[in-house]
Amino acid sequence: MTTIPAIAANNGAASGSAPRTPVKSMDSEVFMSLLVTQLRYQDPSAPMDTNQMMSQSVQLSMMEKMTELTAGAKESFSLQMRTAAAQIIGTHVSYTLADGTKGDGVAGAVSFADGVPTVTVGSAKVPLDLITGMTASHATTPPTS
Repeated sequence: MTTIPAIAANNGAASGSAPRTPVKSMDSEVFMSLLVTQLRYQDPSAPMDTNQMMSQSVQLSMMEKMTELTAGAKESFSLQMRTAAAQIIGTHVSYTLADGTKGDGVAGAVSFADGVPTVTVGSAKVPLDLITGMTASHATTPPTS
């Protein structure tokens, strides 16, 4: 009589392979993996409907194009923020920092080192999205009567 050895638990990871990092959204790799698994385990006497396969292929293509469109929109937004930040130099700005501190002054420089451009106002480094107002630095206050 032949004995079959017990299978050791390995927490779902193949032996000798690096643990897979979980993905937060479906990409083409996940889609293809699901499709291959579906084809592998389908009943040979009742193969998958070709209309379903075409529908899934179209969905994959649409998903890839939406991903490209999203990446393009993010890049466009980033460029718009950089342009807006560069145009602020020399103008009088007011801001409210994340901790509630309010301030104002003339924007002297802009840094693009982080995701959001940072404007230097006096000695404060202010993220562009925390600037609450702008006026031309040469504008004068109308006299009060």
